[in-house]
Amino acid sequence: MAEPRFTAIAGKQTLSMQWFKFNWLSIKSKLIVMLLTVSSGSIFVTAYLGYQSGKSNLTDRVFNQLTSVRASKAYQIESYFKTIRNHVQTLSNDLSTAAAITEFTKAYRQLENVTLPEDASSKIKSYYQNEFLPKLAKTELGSPVLNSFLPESLASNYLQYHYIANNANPVGKKQLLDRANDSSEYSRIHQRYHPIFRNIIEKFGYYDLFLIAPDGQIVYTVYKETDFATSLTIGAYNESNLARLFASVRRAKEKDYAKIIDLESYSPSYGAPAAFIAAPIYSQDEFIGVLAVQAPVDEINNVMTGNRKWEGDGLGKSGETYLVGQDYLMRSVSRFLLETPEEYIQTLLKLGASQETINRIRQYNTSILAQSVRTPAVEESLMGKQGLKLIRDYRDIPVLSSYAPLQIEGLRWAILSEIDLAEAYAPIYDFERQLLISATLLMLLVIFLAMAMASLFVEPINKLIESARKVAGGQLDAIAILETQDEFGELAQSFNLMVASLRDQTDLVEEKNRENEQLLLSIFPAAIAKRLKQGEKNIAESASNVTVLFSDLTGFSKLSDSLTAYETVSILNDLVTSFDETADRYGMEKIKTIGDSYMAVCGLSVPYLDHDKRAIDFGLEMQAIVRRFSQERGFHLSISLGINSGDIVAGIVGRNKFIYDVWGDTINIADALKNACPEGAIVVSQDIYNRLSDLYKFTPLASKVEHGAILLQAWQLTVNSETI
Repeated sequence: MAEPRFTAIAGKQTLSMQWFKFNWLSIKSKLIVMLLTVSSGSIFVTAYLGYQSGKSNLTDRVFNQLTSVRASKAYQIESYFKTIRNHVQTLSNDLSTAAAITEFTKAYRQLENVTLPEDASSKIKSYYQNEFLPKLAKTELGSPVLNSFLPESLASNYLQYHYIANNANPVGKKQLLDRANDSSEYSRIHQRYHPIFRNIIEKFGYYDLFLIAPDGQIVYTVYKETDFATSLTIGAYNESNLARLFASVRRAKEKDYAKIIDLESYSPSYGAPAAFIAAPIYSQDEFIGVLAVQAPVDEINNVMTGNRKWEGDGLGKSGETYLVGQDYLMRSVSRFLLETPEEYIQTLLKLGASQETINRIRQYNTSILAQSVRTPAVEESLMGKQGLKLIRDYRDIPVLSSYAPLQIEGLRWAILSEIDLAEAYAPIYDFERQLLISATLLMLLVIFLAMAMASLFVEPINKLIESARKVAGGQLDAIAILETQDEFGELAQSFNLMVASLRDQTDLVEEKNRENEQLLLSIFPAAIAKRLKQGEKNIAESASNVTVLFSDLTGFSKLSDSLTAYETVSILNDLVTSFDETADRYGMEKIKTIGDSYMAVCGLSVPYLDHDKRAIDFGLEMQAIVRRFSQERGFHLSISLGINSGDIVAGIVGRNKFIYDVWGDTINIADALKNACPEGAIVVSQDIYNRLSDLYKFTPLASKVEHGAILLQAWQLTVNSETI
């Protein structure tokens, strides 16, 4: 009976061992999954709720700020137009204004049969052709026709001649003329009233002021543009917004009445946007004309931009407040055109803006009547609604927008305050990053705890990983020590054998690298060798303010005829070695040797202020070396040197057998100096003589050195016995 019981127990033990093995393999994964699931779930829920709450609060705060700015700007604009309206009404009711238009109208009628000066027609045409039409053509689709703009009546021609064409003041300054050089009654009246009206527009910031007779004749303007003395019922400007405004005011037949007309392109102002406010002028109950002012667009822009202090208004680096008319075109300038005009233009081009629009924006440096803004916020504003929206603005960029209609009688405008979503949500984005960092750190902590609990089972692998990391970090003496006799032990032994083999290979590679580096240093200057070692292939550079030394051994060729090849090379090698050691002390870089000629440069890799002095001192040392060498061995050798300074080009040429060399006129002159040098002397160029004549004694070379088709003055260094 005991055997079945024993068998059952043995079977349970086997199942238990299998269960244990299975769970031993998966405990680490299960522990990590459980901890990560619980912790990450709570972290993400908390983070999401906090993020949404912060985003909602921030959105409300930004919208409140935008609404506050929008309301403030709306109040300023509405008050501004109300002030202008009241001022125009006041001026139109002023007795002096009524007297002025009466006198100007009467004086204008007296000019209807006047005789024009002989040059009047030609000067007026010249002004239109040379001043007015070229500027107007920049914003017109076609070419403006001269005859359609020329004044028609004698009075118009007479006044435009005297106050525009024959006015000595430049365009834009015609208003400075108080009286024309004629004897007309008009000029006498103009002299009396013009300073008063000019002072009014300067004080109140208007662009221009008009007095218009009942028949539509503009009998007076301050700025004397081409609409001066023309008619608003016939002629070039009878369809302008000023003409329509005049007709509306004349039809109203009301006192204490003023009307505004929206911005439109106005030809006399070279197509610039212009809005007008006009009021009737009555004498008793008789309608005697209309007073109109051209509203200043710059003042509107100053209000909307806060005098370009957007950040001071709380709009940050991307916020702006602007106006849009019922035609969905801007009525104030874009912030981005003012701050980054080229970037703004490129944005419009990418969005498909026409070249006509771009030209108009560039011409007037304004987006008014050029930038189309047809967003949901604008559409709702023009329908009389106000609100807050997340939209894409006229740059196709997501923005938070606060919008509302403006309450200005006669105008249907929308006002919008907007800020880029990226800037508005920058704090929430920072908060989001902080949440992600915190969540990541917490998850890493959970992972660390899970790994710590499971580390007992993976200790052998961790030791192997640690050893592998040391090897990867360059510690090739690291070995894995495992006292187990299982597969991990065998793996550790294989790993140690691999590391030993890798160490041997690395030592061999390092030895070869040292040999290669030494070879490069023996062939090239240190700086060039370093660049070659770093992998540069095409090395070429220009160097200024360097000194080139050329030397030539005299008597060596004759000496070599009596010696063996080995002896010749040995002697030359001893000399060149001495030259090289001396060159290092003086900062000279040997470029090459050609036979018994030696060439070196100072100031190439390392700049020196005294590069020419170092070269001369090195040359003197070379002469001393040759003299000692000749005395010690009984040879008759001497050395001639040519030294010049200037600019050179240096680089490596060749592919399989390459060489570092220098070129330039400086090199050629140094070579020519060496060839012209007397035996055993040092000859320098004029430049070196000019700089070092106070340190060394030179004598002029008897004959000039020929360099191409030029003869150069050279100087021989005179060395006293103490120097030698």
